[in-house]
Amino acid sequence: MKRFLGMLLVGVLAMSPALATQRLKDIASIGGVRTNQLIGYGLVVGLDGSGDKATSSPFTSQSMSSMLNQLGVQIPVGTKLDPKNVAAVTVTGTLPPFARQGQAIDVTVSSIGDAKSLRGGTLLMSPLKGADGQIYAMAQGNVVVGGAGASAAGSSAQVNHLSVGRIPAGATVEREVPTALGSGGVVQLELFESDFTTANRVVQAINRELGDGTARALDGRLVEVVAPQDANRRVQFLSRMENIAVTPAEASPLVILNARTGSVVMNQSVTIDPCAVAHGNLSVSVSNTPQVSQPAPLSGGQTVVTNQASVNIKSEGGKVIGLPRGANLSQVVNALNALGATPQDLLSILQAMKAAGALKAELQII
Repeated sequence: MKRFLGMLLVGVLAMSPALATQRLKDIASIGGVRTNQLIGYGLVVGLDGSGDKATSSPFTSQSMSSMLNQLGVQIPVGTKLDPKNVAAVTVTGTLPPFARQGQAIDVTVSSIGDAKSLRGGTLLMSPLKGADGQIYAMAQGNVVVGGAGASAAGSSAQVNHLSVGRIPAGATVEREVPTALGSGGVVQLELFESDFTTANRVVQAINRELGDGTARALDGRLVEVVAPQDANRRVQFLSRMENIAVTPAEASPLVILNARTGSVVMNQSVTIDPCAVAHGNLSVSVSNTPQVSQPAPLSGGQTVVTNQASVNIKSEGGKVIGLPRGANLSQVVNALNALGATPQDLLSILQAMKAAGALKAELQII
């Protein structure tokens, strides 16, 4: 695992020079060109007994009754609906920029009740609304679940989640969101990461390619560009501009620690100063063994089951290891691998090195 981590990081380091120059479209976006989130509520029908339970999901029965009434089916008062083949779900999707009426988009369907599986179900027509409460798309179709499960005689096995599925091209856009490519004679570029050096280099690259005075930086993220007002000429201008090569500023040293999985990711700017680290392992194991006491025949006694627990603590001796200065990512990886620590152990080691001032990077825990 550690060798693979080192090879991966060294491979990223080896590829970094090729990524030094990037297209403008890879580091910035056009102001106003954005996606919009959509959400809706619906019913998935046709499940094989894996739907919601009437006792714990009463809203599913209410939705079924309301749907049937809208379709002209009158439900007698007091009739109990059993939604075991129906599941209440939320439907989410993303409306892309410049989406037009009739365009199809993908949607995700997620159970909000206690349905065990959405496999084989069909989503009935469900309106998708935006943040303003307006309906922007209608979703319907067969739910595709990326998982499998089986159960028999009290035993069950499951791979991935069965209560979430997707419907490719399952929604049709009904309302368009107007997207303005700038106002008047200018458009704005929004850098994905705020950086004054990168903003300055973007301005220089645009002015060098399209003429002096074409672009100017408003702050560390926003760049204003003078563009033609004619729609066709503006599209041609933006097409040319987004392919301009720009060398972004060197990224700040960053180490991302995932405390749940023990994953550690570093960028190429991470360095360490000479330091000494002592690393040891302490493991605690607890075992529980049932002991059965069987009475003699005809003694009138009862069988008694007791638990016998044992606790073992094992400590592996550690030693102090001197780490040399790591001026690049490859040297940092080699130094950390010399400790013989697992990725999970590196979480505490890197935090201690940061506290001691030996690690020259920002620590971000997710």
